[in-house]
Amino acid sequence: MLGSLDNMQDDACAADDAYGLLGAAGEHGIVAVRAGRPIGRDEFLRDVAALAARLPPRQYAVNLCADRYRFMVAFGAALRRRQISLLPPNEAPAVLRALAEDYPDHYTIADVGHSCEPSFIFPDDLDGERFAASNQPIAASQAAIVLFTSGSTGRPRPVAKSWGTLVQSARSAGRRLGVSALGGATVISTVPHQHSYGFESIILLGLQHGLIVDAGAPLYPDDVRARIAAATGARILVTAPVHLRVLVNEPGGMPPVDLILSATASLPAALAAQAEACFGGRLVEIYGCTEAGQVATRRTAQEAHWRCLDDVSLFRDEAGTWASGAAVEGRVLLHDRIDQIEPGTFLLGGRSADLVDVAGKRASLAHLNHQLRSIEGVKDGVFVPQEAAGDHVARLAALAVAPGLRSETILRALRERIDAAFLPRPLVLVDALPRNALGKLPRAALLELLGRGRGT
Repeated sequence: MLGSLDNMQDDACAADDAYGLLGAAGEHGIVAVRAGRPIGRDEFLRDVAALAARLPPRQYAVNLCADRYRFMVAFGAALRRRQISLLPPNEAPAVLRALAEDYPDHYTIADVGHSCEPSFIFPDDLDGERFAASNQPIAASQAAIVLFTSGSTGRPRPVAKSWGTLVQSARSAGRRLGVSALGGATVISTVPHQHSYGFESIILLGLQHGLIVDAGAPLYPDDVRARIAAATGARILVTAPVHLRVLVNEPGGMPPVDLILSATASLPAALAAQAEACFGGRLVEIYGCTEAGQVATRRTAQEAHWRCLDDVSLFRDEAGTWASGAAVEGRVLLHDRIDQIEPGTFLLGGRSADLVDVAGKRASLAHLNHQLRSIEGVKDGVFVPQEAAGDHVARLAALAVAPGLRSETILRALRERIDAAFLPRPLVLVDALPRNALGKLPRAALLELLGRGRGT
């Protein structure tokens, strides 16, 4: 948890830099479009002020607003009240209960009634006309949010960030992406805005660069197509590989998009090229993590190497590769193997935790997963490292979605592809893998599935 809010923020207001909720590019334009209605800068700022006046006097605000405009207003209002927004990785009851235990001085703000108490429902009528449209700067060191890791490698961990770090990251990313040349583009996204990638590339990019945020959250191809087609002017699609695979294969194609952003998982160059052909715009992949935020970009269809954002620096020691700079909160040890080509440019070698050691032999989980998924009839699959048993030998289990196949058939195919030491024990057949909205696989959900199906 963060330290005393009063102490941190009194110090913050005493000195340093400050930034408005809206960047200079958004001073006169449209902030969002909701149900087909454009919402301008002044209306947005009045709504922020009106909601701020109504918020409960608590230290933390759990922002669960599904409507992206309302989420933006709630985030801004919490900042104005010097409250810290908590953005949980999901809304599972167990996650929200743990959040309530760890942050007792909180309330939950949501669009509709929610089981998590205490709760505050976003008002249907804010009566914002009574308030001034102020974009008064907010101290850079003011505590702004606590994000949480996805839980794909264990229990979600909190990551606190200041307003200044968030602004520097958004501005650095916008410069690299060239959004100023897109003239108030509309941002349409298939990824959650509570996740660090969505929060940075939808909410912050929009606020700081005068972009128009589509308040909806389309997921199905027909909905995505309709949202893109409805946007006037330039268009930015913020998505993930798991969604891109579906969209590029959609019959009838997709409307044109000027810029596609992808993150959350490695994007094959072939899929990137297919996406650029489908949408007619350039695709930029973002490398980062919840702890460090956005670190680097590449145009995946044309290059293999990554280039750090201007406000991010990398350095290496015996522990691994660290990220720091104005766009990073402190110093962050990256989870991946970084092969530096020159200062600020690198190749990605995969996650440090990706290597598994079984009986003295080493293999990459990415390689094992690829071999499993490439078996004919296997629709999806994943290897899951197990804790060392009584014999202290680490083992691997696996889950597979393979309608019509038996586990023995899959194991026979694996024996021809991988060393016998890495054969999964057990291999459990399931109807679907528990992928979240970003296509990631939380470890707790995988272990639960394995527990149910052990012995299959």
